[in-house]
Amino acid sequence: MEKIYKSYHFGSRIDLTEQQLQGFIMLFNHPARACSATLGGRCAPVRHQIDGIGALVIKYYARGGLIRSLIKRTYLRWGKTRGQREFEILQKARGCGVNTPDPIAYAYRGRLFYMGWLVTRFIPQTESLAQLAGRDEKQIQAVMPAVVDQVIQLIRNGIHHVDLHPGNVLVSGSEQIYLVDFDKGYIFSGNRNSLRDRYLHRWKRAVKKHSLPASLDDLMESGLNQNF
Repeated sequence: MEKIYKSYHFGSRIDLTEQQLQGFIMLFNHPARACSATLGGRCAPVRHQIDGIGALVIKYYARGGLIRSLIKRTYLRWGKTRGQREFEILQKARGCGVNTPDPIAYAYRGRLFYMGWLVTRFIPQTESLAQLAGRDEKQIQAVMPAVVDQVIQLIRNGIHHVDLHPGNVLVSGSEQIYLVDFDKGYIFSGNRNSLRDRYLHRWKRAVKKHSLPASLDDLMESGLNQNF
């Protein structure tokens, strides 16, 4: 369902109260925090609390590249906003058995030019696979089969996570795997082998660029090649 509140457009799978909407708007106006972790993205996730919802994370859509110095967080709207598209692809992935953050709402402000946000439920006690890889080779061997299984589910259901790398894989204390940051993800129209190759290319490039353990690459490649 979608509603407008104080010039903000909200889309959500739950009926948000006025108090919750006010809380979101207040959080939207907090500055996003830069991320310094390896493969951590442009804005670090920050945990917040909203009554009736609980712990959550707000994603602030921010530009990269040279244009960032001129326009940091404003986008030209052409159809659905980035937040709505990511919200919908997260719902699709979760419906296919992929572990992702639970999407709560998306929001944007503006018409032709807009600023956007995505609200997801907070996942406690996690670190990225990239962070884990720099510390514990044995645990990498333990969790990679689950990572591969998640990517297999994406491929089987034609979901292209365009930026899947070890920084966008979260590992909980109980070794539960979550795939995050589905921004610009979409339903792939090609065959499974072609989608597999895209995943492997992006994964290999990140492992090599950031000097991560080669086992991350080897286990992903062997796991996917055995299934497609």
